[in-house]
Amino acid sequence: MGKFEHDARSLLTAVGGKENIKAVTHCATRMRFVLDDNSKAKVKEIERIPSVKGTFTNAGQFQVIIGNDVPVFYNDFTAVSGIEGVSKEAAKSAAKSNQNPLQRVMTMLAEIFTPIIPAIIVGGLILGFRNILEGVHFQFLGQQMENGKLVFDAAKNPVWNTIVNVSPFWSGVNSFLWLPGEAIFHFLPVGITWSVTRKMGTTQILGIVLGICLVSPQLLNAYAVAGTPAA
Repeated sequence: MGKFEHDARSLLTAVGGKENIKAVTHCATRMRFVLDDNSKAKVKEIERIPSVKGTFTNAGQFQVIIGNDVPVFYNDFTAVSGIEGVSKEAAKSAAKSNQNPLQRVMTMLAEIFTPIIPAIIVGGLILGFRNILEGVHFQFLGQQMENGKLVFDAAKNPVWNTIVNVSPFWSGVNSFLWLPGEAIFHFLPVGITWSVTRKMGTTQILGIVLGICLVSPQLLNAYAVAGTPAA
């Protein structure tokens, strides 16, 4: 008898039986069910099961919090239910039938942008660090001088040096960081179109090519429209 066999049988009954389960999988701490009818799940009864820490519904999945022992619980559950577990991706696909149109749109957008979030974060951190190097004035670095004269602002307050004003090393670092910081956001359309084609299951290289076309210098720059001669 498995460690959680009794609780697994109780959970199987409380979620509406085997017939009410479209798919089941688990993550780090939770059992994830895709049910035919969520209303058949007896939440209060489920939460009285000793090994259950709580329940909630998200993205079309009925989730039961088990804790760190969820892999053992999952094995016992699939054994007593006779249901073959599926991957997380398969469960997500099955759960879409339980989502309304708005939830499906939000899920699709989340799946498109999630892979490129790390790049956006890194780009933001780089640009933020550059702002500290070149945009923050520190009094302890002394007052700026221009043509041998101390610099004051319009209110006659002294203008203090920034880090790049006094350090050739950090000035070089600041100049170098402009390349990756600017490139991440300049070529963001490439990442987005790649992620869209990846999500849609189409040829990813075509998505990359489309993104490159969107940032190609051959396209008319919106800022240069005013200076473009009429045909």
